Amino acid sequence: MTLRRHLRNVDWVLFGATLGLIAIGIVFIASATHQQPVGGDNLYYLKRQVAWAAVSLVAMLLAVLIDYDLILRLGPWIYAANLVLLIFVLVAGTTVYGAQRWLQIGPMRVQPSEFAKVAMIVGFASFVAGREKEEGSGARLSRMRDLLPSVIYVGLPMLLVFRQPDLGTSLVFAAIFLCMLYVAGAEPKVLFGLTGGVVGGAALAIFLHYRFGLPLPLKEYQLRRIMTFIQPGQDLRSSGYHTHQSQIAIGSGRWFGKGLMAGSQNQLNFLPMRHTDFIFSVIGEEAGFIGSVIVLGLFLVMLWRCVLIAGRSKDLGGTLLAAGSAAMIAFHVLVNVGMAAGIMPVTGLPLPFITAGGSSLLANCVAIGLVLNVGLRRYKIHF
Repeated sequence: MTLRRHLRNVDWVLFGATLGLIAIGIVFIASATHQQPVGGDNLYYLKRQVAWAAVSLVAMLLAVLIDYDLILRLGPWIYAANLVLLIFVLVAGTTVYGAQRWLQIGPMRVQPSEFAKVAMIVGFASFVAGREKEEGSGARLSRMRDLLPSVIYVGLPMLLVFRQPDLGTSLVFAAIFLCMLYVAGAEPKVLFGLTGGVVGGAALAIFLHYRFGLPLPLKEYQLRRIMTFIQPGQDLRSSGYHTHQSQIAIGSGRWFGKGLMAGSQNQLNFLPMRHTDFIFSVIGEEAGFIGSVIVLGLFLVMLWRCVLIAGRSKDLGGTLLAAGSAAMIAFHVLVNVGMAAGIMPVTGLPLPFITAGGSSLLANCVAIGLVLNVGLRRYKIHF
């Protein structure tokens, strides 16, 4: 096959949607931060995001070029390296906003839990595909006890992330886990039973905490966020402030928005964390309902292409890579947009490709690179 035919096999729709979201993120990060100079530089966040975008696109290219069969063979090593890195964060990580989630590498700060999600997708895809080859189709996932090895496999990195503490990312692990198990052939009733047991147990534990003082492995601010979601409007000056200001911003944008760099909640500093957690609120205020629909439409196109590639994959390993990446992005979008609209608790999960932050952008671009890789190698090609 010629290079021209290789290029025709690339899913350009998925690639275009990714570029579109990155570009939108850069524009609205500029709007959200141009009045927040760092070291006297009003363009600090904009320059940093553009630099990370360039690095991330190179990483995406590498993720496409390396045959995903090789990546899956390296899955156990990637999984082990991921565990070591997460342990190192707990031992020597940098604490920001009361959470020890970052590693300081010279002038650069990275968040290993973002990369851990992609590493878990690769490692778990390798693990499940390997079990299928050894035990046959379905990999014996029809009973609860059959899931125990998988639960342990995903539970280890999930627990390490939870200890940082990072409840939001822990929930992302759970969403990826359930999606990949379903795609691998697990019985839906078993997955519903597992999910129901965990959710019911968590609800009971919270009730017992407030009724009888039962200790919980959660920070006080995490509990406040959960209770604020359950009882919205109870504390608009403290734990409910973020969501309240976000709803004002989105609602005030109406159909077409107030215009770039013209949103009152954004520009007058009423909206907190507006270049990270609440970037969608900035989009809603300044681009309005139409702009928000365009962003969500691009995500929908992205997820559609990921699912399409997963269904067309030549093997289970490729299907799981694409499905796991789709689940990761979908859960992030659901929670972040829901958080901005006030229909989800505040968890701090970024909006993929749009939220300011190099680690998140890099991890998501690698995930899309893996999906493009799977789609490209439905055919026998040689680079």
